[in-house]
Amino acid sequence: MESETAIASKVQRLRCSVQNYDWGRKGVDSTVAELYALNSGSEIDPEKPYAEIWMGTHDSGPSFLVPSEHKSNGNLSVEFGSHGESLKSWISKNPSVLGEKVVQRWGSDLPFLFKVLSVAKALSIQAHPDKELAKTLHKLQPSVYKDDNHKPEMALAITDFEALCGFISLQELKSVLHDVPEIVELVGSTDANQLLNLSDQDAEEKVKIVLRSIFTKLMSASKEMIIEATSKLKDRLHFESQVC
Repeated sequence: MESETAIASKVQRLRCSVQNYDWGRKGVDSTVAELYALNSGSEIDPEKPYAEIWMGTHDSGPSFLVPSEHKSNGNLSVEFGSHGESLKSWISKNPSVLGEKVVQRWGSDLPFLFKVLSVAKALSIQAHPDKELAKTLHKLQPSVYKDDNHKPEMALAITDFEALCGFISLQELKSVLHDVPEIVELVGSTDANQLLNLSDQDAEEKVKIVLRSIFTKLMSASKEMIIEATSKLKDRLHFESQVC
């Protein structure tokens, strides 16, 4: 009979979880769907979005070890579902698989969540707290902040992919403030005028300070302010469309 150490040292096959977020690619157009079908033996639903496949110990999408009786012929049996042991439970019993340094720093749990994404629509802007703030937010609102981990991210494109990083050009931002007065109301005329008076010759740090202030005010605007600004924007666009 093999020792626990010998068993733990082997590569373990996992049954992974899939997330069907609305922004995912649908059916066979999704690489996530193909990977999940190969991993689980499930049929691909052509009308369902397959956004992410997760490999890890996160409670919202845990991975499970595949029982040995389901490993034959290289395919998984859909019957076993999630009845195998969870990866989180298995690692807690075999923490040595993480390596001594990882255990010392992070404890006996996988310190990252590995994902594959298939993106069909633009993802929402997200704010990722640091570790200390993540602990506080999770304690205060566990239904919203599902765990106490911070969220540093690293991304690797495995197919052709376009992403945006940073802000649009200074001239484009000025055009937005000129054309959308409702945004000026949200960020305040003082900051808006500061940005409008910036030029390409201004020091980078000066530009950053103004952008930081405007972005902070926009992102921290109250729900009531957002609703009011949105209502004004809709009314204005409707009026302009009638005039034209």
